[in-house]
Amino acid sequence: MGGHGTTELDLRPAAGHIGAEIVGVDLAGPLDPGTVQAIRAALHRWKVLFFRGQNLDHAAHVAFARRFGALVPPQSRGTASPADFPYIETTADRRELAGRFGQERADWLDRRRHTALRGWHSDLTARIDPPAATVLRAEDVPPYGGDTTWSNLAAAYAGMSEPLRRFADGLWTEHRHGVGYLALAGEDPYLRKLQDHPVVSVHPLVRVHPETGERLLFVNGYYIERVVGVSRIESRPLMELFMEQATRPEYTVRFRWEPGSVAFWDNRATIHLAPSDTEHLDAPRIMHRVLLAGEVPVGVDGSASQAVAGEPLAQRD
Repeated sequence: MGGHGTTELDLRPAAGHIGAEIVGVDLAGPLDPGTVQAIRAALHRWKVLFFRGQNLDHAAHVAFARRFGALVPPQSRGTASPADFPYIETTADRRELAGRFGQERADWLDRRRHTALRGWHSDLTARIDPPAATVLRAEDVPPYGGDTTWSNLAAAYAGMSEPLRRFADGLWTEHRHGVGYLALAGEDPYLRKLQDHPVVSVHPLVRVHPETGERLLFVNGYYIERVVGVSRIESRPLMELFMEQATRPEYTVRFRWEPGSVAFWDNRATIHLAPSDTEHLDAPRIMHRVLLAGEVPVGVDGSASQAVAGEPLAQRD
């Protein structure tokens, strides 16, 4: 894919279908166009790239991400995110969210993640223009635990039988922020927020990647409410089928974080699973995230996604 002028990278695949570590590139230093082109090509091939031992501060993190596209601001930021860098969201902010809505963190997570596959997601797909990619860097991590897992949605689609691929090609799904949340009895401030500020889009179940042309099984455990045009009785087993296909172990890679590690993934071609094995550990896990602006998804027949409620990410800046 690189063509003339592409730099040869020291690239080490991490799993059979997804994930590669790139060695010998200083993300904080000047990157020539050939190296940027090579990284972009590697991202398209391997879907998620890993860099270890990086010495990025906030400014260098933002500068690296900008080499690959425009940035979009986070949906919400808490006190842990750096005030002078509005495009950076610190994952420690997530611990503040439950308290904003009068809940203990464990209960709030339990009400949002009440099935085994709900944690698997790509970022912000309830928006009409979900982010194209994510750059996540680790500042401080536990001595063990806290791994993140990604799955290759192109491989998941290709791995289905031909009749199932043809069926999936024609399906559309409704993505809704907060779908499936189990409300508190009585007044529930979080439910009120979801009702007062709905974010809903209808996306193709099979999305065509705008740069590679690959067909992607565009599923999301966090955001998909239902398959459009079928009954809810039919929708549930369909989504379980497609989610189970997308998260088969052979399509995944798991990454062990260290301070200074960076993961750069294609948010269109992957879903990922954040760790849930560190809540009991008395150790911080501080990560910083930058999102690259994406485009409106397009299905196999060339039709584009439709916004139902909520503004595009590109208009929130």
